[in-house]
Parts: sequence; C-alpha cells; structure tokens
Amino acid sequence: MSAVDVSSEPEVVQKVGYNRRDLILYAAGIGCDELRFVYELDKNFSAFPTYPLVLAFRGTSQDVIDFNANQKSRPPPIPNVQNFDPSKGVHGDQSFELLKPIPLESQDFTMKSKLTGIWDGGKGAIVEDTSVLYDSKGEPIAKMVSSGFYIGYGGFGGAKRPKNPLDIPAPITPPEKSVTHKTNANQALLYRLSGDFNPLHADAEVARRIGFKDPILHGLCTYGNSARAILSAWVDNDVNRFVSIRGRFSSPVYPGETLRTDMWKVKEDGDKFLVAFQTRVVERNVVVINGGVAVLRKAGAKL
Repeated sequence: MSAVDVSSEPEVVQKVGYNRRDLILYAAGIGCDELRFVYELDKNFSAFPTYPLVLAFRGTSQDVIDFNANQKSRPPPIPNVQNFDPSKGVHGDQSFELLKPIPLESQDFTMKSKLTGIWDGGKGAIVEDTSVLYDSKGEPIAKMVSSGFYIGYGGFGGAKRPKNPLDIPAPITPPEKSVTHKTNANQALLYRLSGDFNPLHADAEVARRIGFKDPILHGLCTYGNSARAILSAWVDNDVNRFVSIRGRFSSPVYPGETLRTDMWKVKEDGDKFLVAFQTRVVERNVVVINGGVAVLRKAGAKL
C-alpha cells in the first residue's frame, strides 16, 4: 500500500486569540525569568517565539476547557477508523517556523489546520497535522507541523514516513554550548493555564492509568524550554533572530526534574545558521528531545 491520500481531508478553520497577560503566562509556564518575556513594561518586551503552539488548544476561551470533551468533539485524526481512542496517541515530533513577529496587541487571529500525512509506523500510525496562524490582515505569522503516534493503529501496509531533510543527529563531540534549567514541581500546573488542560499533566490517577508514575510535564513545555535555552545561548534572546525549531519527543519529563539542552552549530546557510540540539533530564540521564534542529539568523540579518 502506498501513502494514504489525505488531499481531500477538510481544512479546519478556528478563531484564536490572546492578550499580553497570555503571552506572559506562557513564558512563565516554560520557565522564563527573562524580563523581556514576563514583564510588559520592559523596554524589549516581546512574545516568546513559540507561543502560537498553544493557541489551537484554547481557541478564544479565557476559561479552563474540558479537555476530554473537546477531544471527543473533534473528528478522529485517522479517517475511516471506528471507535477511535485518542488516549492511545503520544506526541511524536514538532516543528515550528516563525514567519513574522508575533503581535503584542490582541486582534482577530485565525488558525487553519489540515491533516497532511498518515504513515505506517508498524506498532502505530503516524499522523501529521499542519497549522498556520494568520493575523487580522490574512498574513501568516507562524507555521506548525505536529505528528502523533497512535499505538495499535499501524500495520496496515502503508508507506513509511519520509525522512525530513532537516534531520540532523546530535554530534558525538562534546557540545559547544549547554544550558541547564531546573523545572519547578508545579511547572505543569502553571503551563496548563496556557490552554492544554489534559488531565495527564495534573491528575496522578489519570497519569498512572495511562502508565506513568506521576503526572508528566507537557512535551511542548519541554520544547519551549529548549527554545529558551537556544535563544539565550546563541542570539542573546533576540526574537528577531529566531527562524524555526524542530525536534522529536523521546521520553517524558516529570515536574521538578532538571533539563539540560546541549547544542552544536552544525551549518551556515547564507544569513542563517543551524544549531543541532538534544535535551535530557539530568537526574536520570535520559534524552527527552532528540534530533533537535534550530535555525537562527546571523547578527545583522534582516527579517
């Protein structure tokens, strides 16, 4: 069987919104203490670049959301599957590209999402979704490509997922730069206020039923923390030099653990350069984000 044809799958259009408080709450949720991300009166106040990743969860709501009911109301990510169980899905990988600066002021934003790939991963199906955030003028702000691995839905004879040209394994040499951040015991409880209210990250009973010893940190929280390490280490927190980031989630993180992001400059490309990175939990020496690559602008390069 060849690749699953998803060309006829409908595009989902969603109104989304935020304000400055939401930008600050997200930055605090991924661990930021840099004033430019958490203090609205700082002269360099900026939205943290990966903020749009949470918008699909929250839409325009300023209240908590019933995560399970919301998931059940959405069409299954795998077409033509009966009795689909969303709890069998785990976040596989995530890419994020910033196309223009994130506005600080509230306006009418639109998120357009579409199923863009389904591949046979053997023990599970790999499902890819692509979303683009647009401002009130219809100009794209950010592009996000997310894949989920749905256990038990593979083995249907489909094509394997093609290799991404940006896949760069972490070099075996010592990292050029490393940044360590210790997460707080309540990190997941803070991060979830940005819109991802999955009980897995707050309720011990739910976490243990799924197979974890305790509630785990959101993968996108770890992802944002890695972006924070990269920004501080390579571009002095200048958001205008951030282009994109991608990585694979390889193991869970428990709130309170210490994250270390190891980084290597691996390539220059015109006015940009590529940084390979790998994030691990220090206490358990376990890699939690693998195959990471960030693209940054050189100093003086224009948007």
